[in-house]
Amino acid sequence: MRLLVTGGAGFIGSHIVEAAVARGWEVRILDSLDPAVHPDRPQGIPGAHLTAGDVGDPAAVAEALAEVDVVVHQSAKVGLGVDFSDAPDYIRNNDLATAVLLSGMASAGVGKLVLASSMVVYGEGAYTDAAGRLVRPGPRLVEDLEHGIFDPRDPATGELLLPALVSEDAAMDPRNVYAASKVAQENLASAWARATGGTAVALRYHNVYGPRMPKNTPYAGVASLFRSALARGEAVRVFEDGGQRRSFVHVRDVAEANLLAIDALAGGRMASGSLRAYNIGASEVHTIGQVAAILSSVSGAPEPVATGGFRLGDVRHITASSARAQAELGWIPAQGFEDGMREFATAPLRGDHS
Repeated sequence: MRLLVTGGAGFIGSHIVEAAVARGWEVRILDSLDPAVHPDRPQGIPGAHLTAGDVGDPAAVAEALAEVDVVVHQSAKVGLGVDFSDAPDYIRNNDLATAVLLSGMASAGVGKLVLASSMVVYGEGAYTDAAGRLVRPGPRLVEDLEHGIFDPRDPATGELLLPALVSEDAAMDPRNVYAASKVAQENLASAWARATGGTAVALRYHNVYGPRMPKNTPYAGVASLFRSALARGEAVRVFEDGGQRRSFVHVRDVAEANLLAIDALAGGRMASGSLRAYNIGASEVHTIGQVAAILSSVSGAPEPVATGGFRLGDVRHITASSARAQAELGWIPAQGFEDGMREFATAPLRGDHS
């Protein structure tokens, strides 16, 4: 098996590369090695060939695709960013670069793709009313948020809704530039598959954490931001009441999901000319407040502070049903939440010089 992993020197990509090499696969990495993401230039991963290059560069892509069986596309600008001025950079790195990659795959005759997508494509997660009926919430009301009412309401009745697990059949509802770029990536991959007869898998990552997360950047995940606060000797400050529900998943489980998706593609178990999406997140539900509490406890820090503050556009609850990934890919997360978070509390982060 010969793989091209874009962004393979990054947080998730490097774990995928290590797992693939351990299987005896031939792995090529194409990564821009952007200093903003890699403050210390990576030295490469044993057993894999690393090329510094931009996925948006057709020449670099054409060279990297030579004699490749499967492309694992991890390269992207992630997170919510600083403000809307980030929009052009998100579109260039996520959507234009994906279009260049897919064009190169079409020219090279490479017909198998695993795409790193995200839970952000859904916007808010799934909710039900008191009778158990699925209800699509509207935007949360400012007056509710100001009074500490953080759960969304039923647009028809005004009653507070109850969170549920979101499935891959839920409507996409991107609520920020990053989310819009991930929806566009999926649509581009789907169009490529239809046009070329290729086969694509989109893995919609939920809250991924683990060793080598980036730190001290506006694009880092919430667990990494908590780690950075603790390293500064500060109590962790949590938006709202800390009750925001998420599906936290360890990066090694995410790497395994990618390998299982590759197995499914290589084994001909996916329909050609189409894209199939999978949630990749632990079905057990935890809150952002619980993450803050575990990391604070392991660090010997004061208890976290729920500020009651809020940011308009933030998602209240989004938790994954990974039943499809379990049934079709055989993927079951192996890392438990508490043990994984305790490991993460002292794990090395990208850009950590301590």
